[in-house]
Amino acid sequence: MADPRFFDKAGPFPLGLIAERIGAKLADPAMAELAVEDVAALDQAGPGQLSFLDNPRYAAAFAATRAAACIVAEKHAGRAPAGVALLLTPSPYHAYARAAQLFYPQPKAQPGIHASAMVDPAAHLGEGVSIGPQAVIEAGAVIGAGSMIGAGSVIGRNVELGEACRVGMQVSLSHCIIGNRVTLHPGVRIGQDGFGFAPHPAGHIKVPQLGRVLIGDDCDIGANSCIDRGSGPDTVIGPSCWIDNLVQIGHNVCLGRGCIVIAQAGIAGSSQLGDFAIVAAQGGVAGHLKIGSGARIAAQAGVMTDIEPGASYAGSPAQPAKAYFREVAALRQFVKRRGREHE
Repeated sequence: MADPRFFDKAGPFPLGLIAERIGAKLADPAMAELAVEDVAALDQAGPGQLSFLDNPRYAAAFAATRAAACIVAEKHAGRAPAGVALLLTPSPYHAYARAAQLFYPQPKAQPGIHASAMVDPAAHLGEGVSIGPQAVIEAGAVIGAGSMIGAGSVIGRNVELGEACRVGMQVSLSHCIIGNRVTLHPGVRIGQDGFGFAPHPAGHIKVPQLGRVLIGDDCDIGANSCIDRGSGPDTVIGPSCWIDNLVQIGHNVCLGRGCIVIAQAGIAGSSQLGDFAIVAAQGGVAGHLKIGSGARIAAQAGVMTDIEPGASYAGSPAQPAKAYFREVAALRQFVKRRGREHE
């Protein structure tokens, strides 16, 4: 059970309603009125709680679970303990996410402006906006209805923030236009100067960064991540992108729809990622590259060339993942042989 000091729980809900909300089918329709009070992991769930099986590695925990109900793919339903009500779906993890949201919805904005906040009279606040302690909203800023601005955050001059956005503590926004339902976790920096300068033996010269950052609807940007504004063209983050903590995105970068960029990854200036491309943790993409839609870049990979759509790359310098892992396997065998030779 989630700690009630930090999380507000809704419910209980009848199992039939849960099935409807998450798009699952009850294996036994007679269980529709079963009351479910909470969600929990397979090995921790008990009476009145809902769990799920997605990864077959946890099949043993599923077979022993004491949960009242479980979300599971039909092919694994036969492993369920007797008496566990089943919600059948081809996508158990996705369905569980919806169930967890039902029990633990995001807190709603508490409309109002804290007494210590500074809101310029020329700013425009939508209905039901919440402004936290010591936040600063500068002239011309637009904040959409139902959005929340956390303590100590700064919304810069003429920045536009859509409806139902959630801005965490100590966030700074400048030179950006942000869509609806965007979440910015604490410490996010958006719209600061891009890393642009003209090298010269007599001293490097700053190139003014004259673009913006454009962020689409339904994006989630992790704590202490930085997205630089463009140098002339804009930096663009497409809708439904998920960016983890401590990610650096350079000026003029364009991310398509649904891209995923994981912790400590970096994307250098003017590179483009197609829809649903993935850059795993500590991956690096050099500048002016094109990463195709659906491409996957492994953790700590260093990408120095364009990547075709749907391809998987690993290693540094990055190469097709299959070739990289063959090299790794061969190297391991070589090391083992050399070790035996010296025994």
